[in-house]
Amino acid sequence: MPWFSRPNREPGLMAVSLAPGLMHYAFSEPTAGRGSTLRRCGSYTLRDADAAHRASRDLRLERYRCTTLLNPGEYQLLMVDAPNVPPPELKSAIRWSVKDLLDFHIDDATVDVLDVPRGPEVGNRPHPMFAVGARNETIQATVDRYRGAHVPITIIDVVETAQRNISARYEEGERGVALLYLGESSGLLTISAHQELCFARRIDVGVGAGGTIAQETLDRLLLELQRTLDHFDRQFRHIALGKLVVGPEPRDSNIVSFLDSHLEISVAPVHLREVLEFGPQIELAREAEWRLFHLVGASLRQETKVV
Repeated sequence: MPWFSRPNREPGLMAVSLAPGLMHYAFSEPTAGRGSTLRRCGSYTLRDADAAHRASRDLRLERYRCTTLLNPGEYQLLMVDAPNVPPPELKSAIRWSVKDLLDFHIDDATVDVLDVPRGPEVGNRPHPMFAVGARNETIQATVDRYRGAHVPITIIDVVETAQRNISARYEEGERGVALLYLGESSGLLTISAHQELCFARRIDVGVGAGGTIAQETLDRLLLELQRTLDHFDRQFRHIALGKLVVGPEPRDSNIVSFLDSHLEISVAPVHLREVLEFGPQIELAREAEWRLFHLVGASLRQETKVV
């Protein structure tokens, strides 16, 4: 498709999302090492059918490599044992491994793999890998939707790896980092180590429309986290967790102090300015940092392909 092959694109990645009446965007440019600078981010209100096209033109999106994120219900993230096959045969072997685990027929699926850091004791034994599966029609519909808005999508990513891109920047030495993000109705806990995703779990707890969390909900969240971290410790003994960081919230709450006082590992809030350089034009209010969090994470991607 020649439309995806624009010359002279800006270095870095522009992450874009289209929601009813809104276009969100975040653009990051890599710097030395694994550093990045957040150069642009914000939202457009889309008031009519042509508004997305106008927003794309105003942002000059044809100058960028663009990525977007599938919604959680549009794909499955599965942990499977890596098959003992040569690297060129890995994807086809993984497809066979997950064919009975997907909610749709394997012939209708796009499948990719993510490696998981392995311990020194693994040897030749199977080690876990992530398989990401999505319906072909979902991938095509996503491409068509963004093409219709003149957004040159070249990469389709998933929320778990976008969150990993941020948690990896909090890693220190050999220790892993857990990151908890709470959306309006649900949350996502990821654990990264050695710059890779090790674990991901959806949690049925959110901040609610008002951005507040009731004590009963905090107690339930604490129990879920304790059980999950204990399970991770048993399954991944070669990865020691250094900390839990909690993603931005739309409004102040006591979630960080509550979890820090009840969990055995230290708990701290995420502040994007701690791990990213911000361009001179960037001003992110609390609610915007919460809402754009995963788009910022997607814009930090430095590998080539997930789905």
